[in-house]
Amino acid sequence: MGRMRLVVVGAGGRMGRVLTRVVTETEGADVVAAVDREGTDVLGQDVGELAGVGELGVQVTDDPLTAFAKADGVLDFTAPAASLWFAELAAQARIVHVIGTTGWAEGEDKPLHAAARHARIIKSGNMSLGVNMLAALVRKAAAALDSDFDIEVLEMHHKHKVDAPSGTALLLGEAAAKGRGIDLSAHSVRSRDGIMEPRTAGDIGFATLRGGSVIGEHSVIFAGEGERIELTHRSEDRQLFARGAVKAALWGFDQKPGFYSMADVLGLDA
Repeated sequence: MGRMRLVVVGAGGRMGRVLTRVVTETEGADVVAAVDREGTDVLGQDVGELAGVGELGVQVTDDPLTAFAKADGVLDFTAPAASLWFAELAAQARIVHVIGTTGWAEGEDKPLHAAARHARIIKSGNMSLGVNMLAALVRKAAAALDSDFDIEVLEMHHKHKVDAPSGTALLLGEAAAKGRGIDLSAHSVRSRDGIMEPRTAGDIGFATLRGGSVIGEHSVIFAGEGERIELTHRSEDRQLFARGAVKAALWGFDQKPGFYSMADVLGLDA
């Protein structure tokens, strides 16, 4: 294939700048457009200079329709409402739409499946290659260990993160539920406070920690009688999410329209 032309949306934000840097470092990919919200002070600025990689000749705009029309794919770590709009535009342009956005309400992402009839939608609660490998291991462990092993998902992020549990924690919880053959929504325990009933066998618990500048730490604990298995991933650099997103975009370039996950990108569903 030729060089992939990519749009970075939310280009002036922290992840947008990291995405721009990673694309410039990736063989076979170029940033051809950059988009941010109307009225932001980064409009009109060169996206390369914003990202600290020097001038790229690409100015930040608030016109995604024009940007998508000249691209092969879009990298999106914004907000659910924005991602739904971008998915519609990606479907019109018939391009790849990589979505690392988190904070989705239950069922809120359903319109993405309609967009995937024309676009190649690749969505994950975490674009890290390591986290998606962890999810595959969690699924296999949950399938191998019966309900005598209680499952708890523990996550910690920086103090500015607003959604909880994190998208990654939910990704891991879904992996555990898939391994057990159960519906996560019916077996999910999100909070514990005060006097409670004993733990119900088969439930999947979530614990959320927030503080400092932690990029992301996730553990899935399988607690049995007299033994405990812990599977852990620690994120040390936001570039790992960007690298995964760019890898996903390049993979999606030659795929048919459809709805995909990072497990598809990495061949982990086999």
